[in-house]
Amino acid sequence: MRIAIASDHAAFDLKAELREHLIGLGHDVADLGPDTPDRVDYPDFGYKLADVIADGTAELGVALCGSGIGIAIAVNRHPALRCALVSEPYAATLAREHNNANAIAMGARLIGTDMAKACLDAFLAAQFQGGRHAARVDKLTHPTC
Repeated sequence: MRIAIASDHAAFDLKAELREHLIGLGHDVADLGPDTPDRVDYPDFGYKLADVIADGTAELGVALCGSGIGIAIAVNRHPALRCALVSEPYAATLAREHNNANAIAMGARLIGTDMAKACLDAFLAAQFQGGRHAARVDKLTHPTC
């Protein structure tokens, strides 16, 4: 699977750990940056991540910043993206099963590397259940209001 990963400076080290974890699992990883731990703005990298998922260059995305909140907001500005902020594996599973999330966000200052890997593994193992969830997910892309 082709997975895109992006972060800000606060999550630079976690991004490197998760990138290597994904490669070890056999995934093709697009590291969208940053390339150094120098200060950057999370929206720039969140928008990049959203674009490569929306255009089909990557199937799923991993968005990281200090809290995970800012980059999740940036990613979700794109109407084709459903990025869930997660901090434990069950939430990551439900994000895929119920919300058909195509990206997850995590906060490097709030989650350890092992827990982040567990969340990522759970996210990748889960599949959208469709059924009663499909109409709700469709409303996220095509609001009725």
